[in-house]
Amino acid sequence: MPRNDPFKVRQDLDPGAFGNLAYYSLRRLQENTGTNLSRLPFSIRILLESLLRNCDGFAITEEHVLNLVNWLPSGDRREIPFKPARVILQDFTGVPALVDLAAMRDAMKKLGGDPKKINPLLPCDLVIDHSVQVDYYGQSISLALNEALDFERNTERYEFLKWGQAAFRNLRVVPPTTGIVHQVNLEYLSQVIFRNQDNNLCYPDSCVGTDSHTPMVNGLGVLAWGVGGIEAEAVLLDQPIYMLVPDVAGIKLTGRLSPGVTATDLVLRITELCRSVGMVGKFVEFFGPGLSSMSIPDRATIGNMAPEQGSTVSYFPIDALTLDYMRLTGRSAEQIELTERYAKAQGLFRRDDMPDPLYSQVLTVDLGVIEPALAGPKRPHDRIALSQAGAGFRRMLTEPVGFKGFGLAESELKRTATVSIGDTQEQIGHGAVVIAAITSCTNTSNPSVMLGAGLLAKKAVEKGLRVKRTVKTSLAPGSTVVTEYLKKSGLLPYLEQLGFYLVGYGCTTCIGNSGPLEESVARAIVDNDLVVSAVLSGNRNFEGRVHPLTKSNFLASPPLVVAYALAGSTAIDITTEPLGFDKEGAPVYLKDVWPTNEEINATIAAFVTPEMFKSRYAEVFAGTSEWQKIALTASELYPWNPQSTYIRRPPFFDDLKIERQKLGPLSGLRVLALFGDSVTTDHISPAGQIAPDSPAGLYLAGKGIARKDWNSYGSRRGNDEVMCRGTFANVRLRNRLIPGSEGNRTVFHPSGEQMSIYDAAMRYQAAAIPLCIIAGKDYGAGSSRDWAAKGPYLQGVRVVIAESYERIHRSNLVGMGILPLQFEEGQSADSLGLTGTETLTAELQDDLRPKQTIKITAKSVEGRSLMFQTICRIDTPIEVDYYRDGGILCTVLKKLLAGNQS
Repeated sequence: MPRNDPFKVRQDLDPGAFGNLAYYSLRRLQENTGTNLSRLPFSIRILLESLLRNCDGFAITEEHVLNLVNWLPSGDRREIPFKPARVILQDFTGVPALVDLAAMRDAMKKLGGDPKKINPLLPCDLVIDHSVQVDYYGQSISLALNEALDFERNTERYEFLKWGQAAFRNLRVVPPTTGIVHQVNLEYLSQVIFRNQDNNLCYPDSCVGTDSHTPMVNGLGVLAWGVGGIEAEAVLLDQPIYMLVPDVAGIKLTGRLSPGVTATDLVLRITELCRSVGMVGKFVEFFGPGLSSMSIPDRATIGNMAPEQGSTVSYFPIDALTLDYMRLTGRSAEQIELTERYAKAQGLFRRDDMPDPLYSQVLTVDLGVIEPALAGPKRPHDRIALSQAGAGFRRMLTEPVGFKGFGLAESELKRTATVSIGDTQEQIGHGAVVIAAITSCTNTSNPSVMLGAGLLAKKAVEKGLRVKRTVKTSLAPGSTVVTEYLKKSGLLPYLEQLGFYLVGYGCTTCIGNSGPLEESVARAIVDNDLVVSAVLSGNRNFEGRVHPLTKSNFLASPPLVVAYALAGSTAIDITTEPLGFDKEGAPVYLKDVWPTNEEINATIAAFVTPEMFKSRYAEVFAGTSEWQKIALTASELYPWNPQSTYIRRPPFFDDLKIERQKLGPLSGLRVLALFGDSVTTDHISPAGQIAPDSPAGLYLAGKGIARKDWNSYGSRRGNDEVMCRGTFANVRLRNRLIPGSEGNRTVFHPSGEQMSIYDAAMRYQAAAIPLCIIAGKDYGAGSSRDWAAKGPYLQGVRVVIAESYERIHRSNLVGMGILPLQFEEGQSADSLGLTGTETLTAELQDDLRPKQTIKITAKSVEGRSLMFQTICRIDTPIEVDYYRDGGILCTVLKKLLAGNQS
């Protein structure tokens, strides 16, 4: 038996098309331990297989395996290490990850180690999909023009990625103009059952990704979730992810979706439900008879929005529909055979007649009662029934400023503006739709909603409807396969007649790459302070994300995006009011153009074929001629260009000390910002446009970079000087140190001067004053942006005190050596009377333990002292080591260096 098989469970899989393969048998483990694993959640079984296969008696022990073997719906939740099969990156988060690895190579060489030890040890795919912006739209050459600008702006970044592909083993790069990372992962990269050709083992495909929407492939039966870039880097260097054994909530699906109801409508309801119950840190797994009527694209739509739901994963087990989807998407017959044989041998193949697994809690969703809906205007879990959307929006206009309100006076409601575009004039007012975007991985992988949008467009065009020129329309499919079936079905020309021309293959509007509005539209919005809307088929609509001028942003299915583009306003009820008027002047209603399920299904059957997937993915890594022209520099160490404003060696390892630091009180902390609830990673580390008067804008201008070449924050994540200045630069950020304000402002204490957060941080840093952030609930919700932790760290933030944290952001804070503390239940800055003007001390001791109590002393300006207790949100023992070392990458570097010297 192999050295790492203490349970004697390694077996040969019955020979198949791939020949002799071995696997670690859960059935044999069950026999050898006298336990019953058949009622474990499927997701727990996959974690268990990983522990079993990687059990070496050191990093992963027999105790870890037995802990998970004895998983109960409620019980002790201990720490376990997990090693996924692979890692997936996108370019916004992948570039800084590779920049860090390149900097680690420099540090390793400087400290006398072997730089080549800094190398991905797991398979890693990086998909370039977040760079393209919608600068051009509404014309047949929009795609070509946007792609040309993409390469013009991002050549430095792409040269760096080509260097990384050559310098690092196990790294593949999927070039631009291919598709969105999650859709490429779903349609092509995911194997479902992974075959390791180095050791002849097969095991469940699993991955972690640097995009929070990595769980999209949960819909295919692949256990995957999003992690911060710094955590992904550690995984690439063969460090396990240390996690608490999760609770698993089961969502039982019953019935079938009603005609006219889409997977988008369903996922918005599930997102609302999960947020209301509370799923942060939990696995969600779907079961019940409703699964058998749910296609893989529908499941993937739900899996995609796991981060919006709050869950780590939203998992669907492998079943017969998984195999059908693998056939549809052109997977090989051999891979499909292996998937079926392995999953059945391991008890990982779901059937309707199986007993239900045991879950920590069970929720039931009747698919038959789901109704059409939107989500917004500022959060993805604020679902609004479509029939209530118009009235709801009008009500929000006068509600107090908050997650649903805009605080307008009654006298301001009828404010309008006349906009001239070319030879046309249009009226816009509050609720005017100025962006209508079919974009993002949530929906563009799903033929039913994409073809549904095309069919709706066809009917609208045939009735003579048009879209106002004040609406910026765009179509950004998740892969070239989508374009092909829209063309083959004859529906693409109808979308184009309504302005939905192809603009690019990438995240575009959902990540904030929506590009500029028409100048006259933008001017009208600003001059009249209009609350205008974006409607997009995305998964995120946090404030300031989609576009700085769209204060209200609504998530919707692709057909509804087209419908709202036609209606031109979110202030009307499109279920009862006309979308427009036909050639005879008769009103045309939503029901007149909405496609039937039969029409959609017939179109899918006729025009979505395996041949499309096979041909489109045949040369997936080759790229366009523009990509092939990008220069390649081959070297072990990256040749940093000191003049580059895109790629810069970060300072994270400059002062690395090999010895582990002793811990003691953190005293003299000043509050850099005082926040309320739901401050997202978009607020902390925005990925959208760079404002001219922002610290980052002034920096680029000072470097002589023309405004047109500034690109976006996301594209400059490889430059710490830009990103440090961009931290907390969101135009909708509300810092309660300046009541009633919005944007990048704070108060410098003790002088009381107001200035940008970055400028204040630098003044504190010059005076050697450490900083603290105080926040409310759900601090760090949203995308898994490592710069939301890196940026505050570089600004001098050493402590965050919040009422609660989003999972990935809490982990990122620890990974950067920032101490996350949590107010005790029922306490908050308000209840304690904290104003943010205090000087704080965190009574940290050298015997730091996970989740221990940490006392805080806050001294007011008048000299009064307030003491309160917080909970240390360093959740696991390994995280204590990360914090002591100054961050996870420092821990990894020290381990690799020690191995080099032993």
